[in-house]
Amino acid sequence: MTPATPEFQFCPRCAAPLHDRVEGGFTRRFCRAEGCGFVWWDNPTPVVAAVVEHEGRLLLARNVAWPPGFFALVTGFLEKNELPHEAVQREVEEELSLRPLSAAFIGHYTFERMNQLIIAYHVPAEGTVRLNEELAEYKHLRFEQARYWPAATGYALRDWLRGKGFDPQEMAIPAK
Repeated sequence: MTPATPEFQFCPRCAAPLHDRVEGGFTRRFCRAEGCGFVWWDNPTPVVAAVVEHEGRLLLARNVAWPPGFFALVTGFLEKNELPHEAVQREVEEELSLRPLSAAFIGHYTFERMNQLIIAYHVPAEGTVRLNEELAEYKHLRFEQARYWPAATGYALRDWLRGKGFDPQEMAIPAK
């Protein structure tokens, strides 16, 4: 059982206070107001992630909100009525200005800290990298140089590299 996220204090339907109860093995926020019955399920948000292969190397990017030196996969939210393999190619185009050549499914991974479901793809791409406003910088790595981080997109990178015959090592994350 996991605790409910406290973002919702009042019912979005009737404005009554929300309360906790166990539903389906999880603590949920629900409305006790007569005739309302609202339950906040707190479902995860679907996010696509791209292991971008560019010029025969792995391309990792740093988001403007991240500390210097931290690079990861290109990610983005799945839009309404969008297929994941189309969304990941759109993200590569929007964030890197590269032309995606395809999108091959790697796997799906939970990212509990952000309550997201990561849907990861390998995206070979071509063109000249031009970063959009979300990204601060990028770097290319030879596949055998890549290390993975112990989180959802890191596990996607690890699984893709292993599928290519590499044995990536987990990078050490400094204690906070």
